[in-house]
Amino acid sequence: MTVRDIVATHPRPTDVDRDLLVRCVEECIDCAAVCTGCSDGCLGEPDAGELVRCIRLCLDCADVCSATARVVLRQTEAEHAVLRPVVEACAAACRASGDECARHAGHHEHCRVCEQSCRRCEAACDALAASLG
Repeated sequence: MTVRDIVATHPRPTDVDRDLLVRCVEECIDCAAVCTGCSDGCLGEPDAGELVRCIRLCLDCADVCSATARVVLRQTEAEHAVLRPVVEACAAACRASGDECARHAGHHEHCRVCEQSCRRCEAACDALAASLG
């Protein structure tokens, strides 16, 4: 069963564009996992003390992405006035984490991978937010 499958089985689907919703949820789930892994990778680096900001932003991003995926996945009686700021906050967290990971991507492969994941999630959140009016 995939996110798309579970969204398609909902008895009262939301009026939110299904493709944008699924993409956002999938990217959020992926980004949460990647950011968690990146923060742990940063902790294992010899220069971990220089990566404190990266660790913090990755952990914040992971938490925001996890919460966003759960909120977006709920279709019953979706409230755009709540959904939009949640998705916008996720895009902001991804942007901040991605920007910080970009600073370290030349030295740490996990930061390069994390930056890419953050950028994909940011784009998916931006697209969903734009569709919400």
